[in-house]
Amino acid sequence: MKTRKMITVVTTLFVLLASCSNNEDLATNTSTFGIFKVLEDKKTIEMNGTINSSSLVNFNKLYEKYPEVEKINIKNCDGSSDDRVNLQLSKRVHDLNINIHLLNNAEIASGGVDFFLAGKKRTRGTGTRIGVHSWSDGTNEATDFPEGHANHLPYINYYKSIGFSDAEAKAFYYFTIKAAKASSIHWMTEPEIVKYKMLKP
Repeated sequence: MKTRKMITVVTTLFVLLASCSNNEDLATNTSTFGIFKVLEDKKTIEMNGTINSSSLVNFNKLYEKYPEVEKINIKNCDGSSDDRVNLQLSKRVHDLNINIHLLNNAEIASGGVDFFLAGKKRTRGTGTRIGVHSWSDGTNEATDFPEGHANHLPYINYYKSIGFSDAEAKAFYYFTIKAAKASSIHWMTEPEIVKYKMLKP
């Protein structure tokens, strides 16, 4: 009887240890880098939050550790606090041929829209919203500068660098800055989403 009890105890300990080991493996399969979180398949990123001055560095650290990443699922992204970094980050994602998907009920706005457009494929779930508006430098709004002004070029050139034609880039950019003031937001209609080629299956 003692032998059987000993075998039972050893077996129980082995199961418990194996279970803990498996849980640890699952825990290490998820890693967070700022607003980016790598999911268990190591090929999908979940993105949630505002793009900031650290987002490019965080993404590069993530990609160095998980170079097999193929897709970014956005929960919500209300914009960016650093437009320069946002455009650099977005171009980086585009150059890596990463797909971007808006999860059900996801909302993206402002710089978050620019980021979404970087996707090799751009898809969405149900109940999503895409918001655009003018930018502001704290004193002036984008619409204070005439069309063709140098202050507009970083955005127009970015759209061209991710596959928009010159005409498409200008049309979308000027639409966004005229759609709403920097302090407001315009949620794009379905016809506008189609017209400006927001989705790319």
